[in-house]
Amino acid sequence: MLHKNLQKEQWFKLSVCEQMANIGSEVIRAIKWKAKRNNDYAYLANTRALELFDMTLEDPKYASGVKELTRAREFWLDYFFGNNQYHQTDDEWIRYFLAFTYAARNNITKRQKILIK
Repeated sequence: MLHKNLQKEQWFKLSVCEQMANIGSEVIRAIKWKAKRNNDYAYLANTRALELFDMTLEDPKYASGVKELTRAREFWLDYFFGNNQYHQTDDEWIRYFLAFTYAARNNITKRQKILIK
């Protein structure tokens, strides 16, 4: 396990958007390291992303969205290791995951405002 301090119980407490945003941070790291031709770091970031994908697939609250998550994982693996048969681009991956980052950040901000009141 590359995320040594991360426990499933902690991960499962995060919202789906927060989980996907964290996966996205590793995917984006992998893309950036690959662009810099640092295959070792790109591979490590990819491995961390896959670890988070798999942990999210184990999350009971995500049962209804498993199809999208497994498809995203499949597309990512094809893009990173395969022949890119789905014709994905770096920018498409970054936009896909940044949407979750913005949604998660917006949700956290709303929760903080509620707690402050």
